[in-house]
Amino acid sequence: MNLVALNSLAKWLASTPASQAIQTSSWLIPTIQTIHILCVATVLTSAVIVDLRICALFDRKTPLEQVARRFLPWIWPVLLLLLLTGSLLVLAEPHRSLQNTTFILKMALLVFAVAITGFLQTSIKYWDQSKLRKIAMRFAAGCSILIWCAIVFAGRWIAYTEAG
Repeated sequence: MNLVALNSLAKWLASTPASQAIQTSSWLIPTIQTIHILCVATVLTSAVIVDLRICALFDRKTPLEQVARRFLPWIWPVLLLLLLTGSLLVLAEPHRSLQNTTFILKMALLVFAVAITGFLQTSIKYWDQSKLRKIAMRFAAGCSILIWCAIVFAGRWIAYTEAG
């Protein structure tokens, strides 16, 4: 999508009644941001705990499958809530997000993080089948930790970068 189209989309979104309602409310944006941040913390914590266990850097005594059963179920429903709150934040300030390269980077990183997390979740049952599989999963878990941290950094960085 080119900049002219993004600008048009941002203008249109900013003029919608939903966007106007969020923009003019004194409590909606802080509430949505708070829910969004709590969801980020939940997803990040759940993913990183499982990633650290895969890398044998956390709770080595507990079987990986047990750690995964405990933490991975939190990720998917909370990601849906993150999508909802993030969409509302974009709706509230479309120019700030849609034309911001840091926001676009954050969304690209999120796609990778979700893909890696899904891969790791489906691969856990095959964890013990080979040493090569463990190495691959540890590499993916390490990448996952870095990507989730980069998402948090990019999310904060959006406030300090200009759109365009």
